[in-house]
Amino acid sequence: MWFNNVQLYRFTQPFTHNAQELSEKLQKFSFKPCGKLQPASYGWVPPLGKHGLDLIHETSGSIMICARKEEKILPASVVREFVEEKVAEIEEAQARKLRRKEKETIKDEVMQDLLPRAFLRSNRTFAYIAPRDNMLLVNASSQKKAEELLVYLRRSIGSLPVIPAALVNAPASIMTQWVSGEDVPVDFLINDECELHDSDEDGGIIRCKRQDLEAEEIQAHIAAGKQVVKLSVTWQETLSCIISEDFSINRLKFSDEVLDQADSEGADDYASQFDEDFSIMALELKRFIPRLIEVFGGEDESAYKNSLDLPHFEKEEELAVEA
Repeated sequence: MWFNNVQLYRFTQPFTHNAQELSEKLQKFSFKPCGKLQPASYGWVPPLGKHGLDLIHETSGSIMICARKEEKILPASVVREFVEEKVAEIEEAQARKLRRKEKETIKDEVMQDLLPRAFLRSNRTFAYIAPRDNMLLVNASSQKKAEELLVYLRRSIGSLPVIPAALVNAPASIMTQWVSGEDVPVDFLINDECELHDSDEDGGIIRCKRQDLEAEEIQAHIAAGKQVVKLSVTWQETLSCIISEDFSINRLKFSDEVLDQADSEGADDYASQFDEDFSIMALELKRFIPRLIEVFGGEDESAYKNSLDLPHFEKEEELAVEA
């Protein structure tokens, strides 16, 4: 299972559950399909999919987990059409205009009527816990999706003292220096893609693809005050990715040499291959992430010491998912 995104979180207290304890706790919150009138369902599924039954997969001290979300899709235009027809029918029959609250009640009734006939959409989110490195990594393209998994994990095991990795220096500031040609680490190669923003909230946005970032027009934007908020890089010819100003890692791709290393182990079944892939991926990320943190000036340790068990971004009541 090769991650193509990484949202990185740090444990502020040691993660003390072993693999067996974690598996038992997750079992109580395993995935169940949506009921007829249930708009969404969220729960844990085996990382190995149909090839396994356990809700965790441990390799070399790291523990992989997987959450599945199933939700019913009701296009707003369809709901609106049914509501308008019903409102018009009642207004004509009663010779009066319906109030807003009455229309909202009708909308709720329409939603309940349509839910059993709605299309289902399902997706899985993988994450793994590396207790020895005090890290939790989520394969999610956005922090919002990652936090959905974290909220449910906390609900499942009772406590999850994690916060997003806190850096001393703002990544945007460092990446802007790199594109300007200043202090580019020797083990990093700047690729041909970036995104620049004005410091003003309502300022301009420049997105560059297949562009020489040393070109005069790019340098002129930086000279005018724009900052690099996303940057494509290659590290040690091992992997490439897009680094964002919030320290998200997206479009992560491992080199052919790394992928071939996993294939060369000669695994004879899906579970063995998953194990090899997971082990090699975790090893490469264990090398890459500390180095990336280092070139951004290190971590702000005070942020971890001052944090609480429930991170600032999480409120369970805001999770619009039913167990």
